[in-house]
Amino acid sequence: MLSQISSPRANLLAGLTTSFALVPECIAFALVAGLNPLMGLYGAFFICTIAALFGGRPGMISGAAGSMAVVIVALVARHGAQYLLATVVLGGLLMLLFGLLRLGKLIRMVPHPVMLGFVNGLAIIIAMAQFEHFRDGGAGHGGWLRGTPLLVMAGLVGLTMLMVYLLPRVSKAAPPALVAILGVGLLSHFLQLPTRTLGDMAHIAGGLPRFHLPAVPLTMETLRVILPYAVLMSVVGLLETLLTLNLTDDITGTRGQADRECVALGAANVASGLFGGMGGCAMIGQTMINLGSGGRSRLSGATAGVMILLFILFLSPWIERIPLAALVGVMFVVARQTFAWGSLRVLGKVPRQDALVIVAVTGITVATDLATAVLCGIVIAALSFAWQHARDIHADVDDGMEGLEGVRTYTPHGTLFFASATHFQELFKPADDPARVVVDCRHLRLADHSAIAALEALEGRYARAGKSLRLAHLSGRCRGLLERAASTRMLSTQPSQETAS
Repeated sequence: MLSQISSPRANLLAGLTTSFALVPECIAFALVAGLNPLMGLYGAFFICTIAALFGGRPGMISGAAGSMAVVIVALVARHGAQYLLATVVLGGLLMLLFGLLRLGKLIRMVPHPVMLGFVNGLAIIIAMAQFEHFRDGGAGHGGWLRGTPLLVMAGLVGLTMLMVYLLPRVSKAAPPALVAILGVGLLSHFLQLPTRTLGDMAHIAGGLPRFHLPAVPLTMETLRVILPYAVLMSVVGLLETLLTLNLTDDITGTRGQADRECVALGAANVASGLFGGMGGCAMIGQTMINLGSGGRSRLSGATAGVMILLFILFLSPWIERIPLAALVGVMFVVARQTFAWGSLRVLGKVPRQDALVIVAVTGITVATDLATAVLCGIVIAALSFAWQHARDIHADVDDGMEGLEGVRTYTPHGTLFFASATHFQELFKPADDPARVVVDCRHLRLADHSAIAALEALEGRYARAGKSLRLAHLSGRCRGLLERAASTRMLSTQPSQETAS
């Protein structure tokens, strides 16, 4: 577990460190979406600050995330930035509604193997994204670096990583990532090393964000255009945020408030859209930097957000001098620390279906997107769960129990639901049974309509064989299910054979 530093000084320094890592990421994601880099920075300011101050998970960092940028690339290309802003506002309202309806608890249904796959996939994505900075023209542009520029870039990246790893052994007075960024920046400046800086990526100088309603027609056609993107944006944003919240809970040993985080994130996206910013959500890489630097309170996240605005207004000449190599080195360290290396050691020890989920979610996260990966992981885990429980159902058979001479009694154990219905039917042999059969349900749980249908089908099999089947010791809940389905002819008429539970 990361160190539980929580002093104001530690949180201020952690926020400052995190802000340095936020800038290149938000600029890169804005460029990916085909937007002005300032839109990414404005979005980072609003989303990071509002989520930090009012969200349900202190210490977690939010901003203009790459997963959101990928979602809206096609929208920006076809309809322009104004439609994006309208989409961000609508997506924020959907997130806010999700939180108000207290649906954040649904994240508890995500299995642990899916969480491991999510973390590993994002760690790989973070690492892969850094290699784009080894190009002549930056991310996605120009050829790969070679010769002296490549050696300088690789050397500075290696030096940054070395400083981040070794500084804690010397002193813990300041976050190692912050010292490494500033140290490598000063070294590069005084030695006039030929390496790309943040200013080569984009100029970040600008003014205060201004309130601006998206300039789109208020028509059903506009809603038809933006609604699918808003829904996808909100789903992806909420998934990444709630999964990152769970990870932060595990690291800090505390419990966040999922619904409150959803409401704050929704409000932050609405504000961002109304002030010309991109949409966003929790960012696992920057969250890991903040936690690793000692950030535990709301102060760290708020500091990171406010620093973004200060960079835009006053400090851009200084920030633009930071070598990209220093930030790349920090992000490589983050990727290494984020990856759940323990999951590799347990792949051969956990059940095969869990290993499949971990590998599948990791691969799908890298190849497609987070929402698809998590959905596939949950489906695989659910099918595995259903298959296991479908085979768990079994029955004890007794002939001539006390008071029931000439009657065969089946006592099934387990849960009767859609996946176990067929196996349940195979437990009974109407042709070999006496004229009267009782199913003792004290150890049987009816889970869904498939369970009722299975009992009705079983009763029909005995009826066609000229025999009777009755149910006994039904719980109150199971009896209610049968009564609502108008399947009462199987119920025992003997009160002593039913429970009141």
